[in-house]
Amino acid sequence: MTLGAVPHAIAAPPETAPAELTAALSELEAAANRQDLAAVMAFYGDSYRHADGFNRTQFEATLRDLWAQQTTITYDLELLSWEAEGAAIVAETLTTIRGTRLQDGREFDLTADVRSRQRFENGQIVYQEVISEEAQLTSGENPPTVLVQLPATVKPGAQYGFDAIVQEPLGNRLLLGRAVEEGVTSEGFFSPRPIDLEQLAAGGLFKVGRAPSQADQRWISAVLVREDGFVIHTRRLQIEE
Repeated sequence: MTLGAVPHAIAAPPETAPAELTAALSELEAAANRQDLAAVMAFYGDSYRHADGFNRTQFEATLRDLWAQQTTITYDLELLSWEAEGAAIVAETLTTIRGTRLQDGREFDLTADVRSRQRFENGQIVYQEVISEEAQLTSGENPPTVLVQLPATVKPGAQYGFDAIVQEPLGNRLLLGRAVEEGVTSEGFFSPRPIDLEQLAAGGLFKVGRAPSQADQRWISAVLVREDGFVIHTRRLQIEE
């Protein structure tokens, strides 16, 4: 151990978690699947803060808007590890979301995987941060199948590659697309916004980006459109020293 380093507890496997933690996560998952907003928010303390900068009120509004947009939505909440910090418990979880919505006669399918860390105090979550995040929205009879390559973490100011490769042969079909970089906020992640598309000569997007000069988090998205469907694939990029 280097001089001045702070000892940190080693995360324990999920099967050793306290019964109160596993029970809370199970009840939270069930409440989310019922879309019982009051029951879900009962697990979030009044002083709740998220590393992305939003509070309990903003989180509740975002969740209400998401559920209003979806015709169906399901949650699977998996405990990955846990550790005790005094009387508090820090849990790392993987939340898998599946949703469908109908709009103007068109069906949109959402899948998302969010790995996060949350601090429980007195049975409530008081702080939360996202470790990794991946979401995909598709529509159409045969939306493109996409292989995405993006580093999870880059240093401030560093260049990074972002590839979104369509797995099906393009043939004579027209492929339109655009890579989009956005700041991470509590609003707008699932909201549509206008995007100018360009015709892609190759079977996908191949871009080189540059990270901001300071520590940050960004959403990097690939928007790919064919005549038989489209896909929007988004991942979180962590900019860390």
